[in-house]
Amino acid sequence: MNVKAITLLGSTGSIGTQTLDIVAQYPDQFRIVGLATGNNVELLASQIRQFRPTIAAICLEEKLPVLRELIADVDPQPILLAGEAGVIEVARYGDAQTVVTGIVGCAGLLPTIAAIEAGKDIALANKETLIAGGPVVLPLVEKHGIKLLPADSEHSAIFQCLQGVPKGGLRKILLTASGGAFRDWATEKLAEVTVADALKHPNWSMGRKITVDSATLMNKGLEVIEAHFLFGLDYDNIEIVIHPQSIIHSLIELQDTSVLAQLGWPDMRLPLLYALSWPDRIYTDWERLDLVKVANLTFREPDHQKYPCMQLAYAAGRAGGSMPAVLNAANEQAVALFLDEKIDYLDIARCIEWACDRFSSDNCSNPSLDDILAADRWARQEVLLASEKIDSRSRIISLR
Repeated sequence: MNVKAITLLGSTGSIGTQTLDIVAQYPDQFRIVGLATGNNVELLASQIRQFRPTIAAICLEEKLPVLRELIADVDPQPILLAGEAGVIEVARYGDAQTVVTGIVGCAGLLPTIAAIEAGKDIALANKETLIAGGPVVLPLVEKHGIKLLPADSEHSAIFQCLQGVPKGGLRKILLTASGGAFRDWATEKLAEVTVADALKHPNWSMGRKITVDSATLMNKGLEVIEAHFLFGLDYDNIEIVIHPQSIIHSLIELQDTSVLAQLGWPDMRLPLLYALSWPDRIYTDWERLDLVKVANLTFREPDHQKYPCMQLAYAAGRAGGSMPAVLNAANEQAVALFLDEKIDYLDIARCIEWACDRFSSDNCSNPSLDDILAADRWARQEVLLASEKIDSRSRIISLR
């Protein structure tokens, strides 16, 4: 049996550890070639011991000596690298057939491009790759003839539903959203939100940044842009629906009004496994979905006042060019400031809007990679400027 060779970017994060759970469960199906992570040197060392990659990298260069010491007795020794260049080298290295992109944020863009240019298929769990870099990444996917397989739950659900649908058969996408930590909060109470409140996701166990994105519903707005690039629909035909149970992971409507959905427990292993094994289906002993146990599936329209980030994302997507990169970077910076308790929860959307309002993409409708990276840097700086205009009552004094 052919064992698929995999490289994993972001190995110590939520996506990474769940991917490695799958590899450990199915050693006759998958093997690890490369691992890369940000700064969790102890966990990376443990992963190297268990999975014996040929190459590994840690983004923080000062931790490389610690990593070398922690795995000094591992034989054979993997190639060890550090820094952004090291992560990029891991992404394109060796005989890996598929690269799982679990790095959070725009930091995943350059390694993903390196993997594509090296002819690797991509199991895409880093949505920012397409949101910020779609105009550059999609032509590279076509040029190098690689497969871009969605590994997050919503886009995997759409991809699964599309199997067997003829070209031109797709009419509409419905992205389901849990509603995040504040789904049942009154809008006026959001001024009281703490970081601890925002990190209490009702259904999913995820990293800090994506959990905040779920609370603001920016994660759905970003997924709308990603769906536009992945599946080719215009923004008027991509809709967000609040589905508190997180059992239906997304739906598609076909030209004849048939609606198809993919269902399952809230567990990221399933979309990851499908991205790794496609077009095959691998038997698992995981808990099977019991609709009687679920009992109720409910839906409602998202509250636009409660979730202003959602509309910011639609506007950025429709603007096109480098604007989605600005939106994404502004959100990353604003969420980081919130997690560091330097701005309040409601200031996240205000800071993003500040950056988007001040950016003009008139001369960048067809951006290069350099244009996208420049827009990313600019937006982060603009959010820092906006955060300095927030007074003690958490209001931006002058946006214009």
